[in-house]
Amino acid sequence: MSGREPPARTEDGRFIVVGGRRWRATDPAIPEEVAAELRRVLMAARRDVGTALRAGRDPAPARRRVHAAKVALGERGTPWWEQDLDERRARWEAGLHAPE
Repeated sequence: MSGREPPARTEDGRFIVVGGRRWRATDPAIPEEVAAELRRVLMAARRDVGTALRAGRDPAPARRRVHAAKVALGERGTPWWEQDLDERRARWEAGLHAPE
């Protein structure tokens, strides 16, 4: 473990607060092993954005993967608290099966 404190959350748990800014929190219904895999996909896509930029290539394909992973985590798209559990599960399962 890194020893870092988790970011503060709003009272309703829907957002984290980092540097005074609110960011949508990851859907708490996602099983931890699934969330960990989606975070792995997200971080790989973010690295690919940087690699493309440094190489002078178009980062758009990697940025699309970043967006897809964030949608799967519930951090973008329809807010997870506005979806029923079946919709939420379909969202994160689609993210697991998205092409890398």
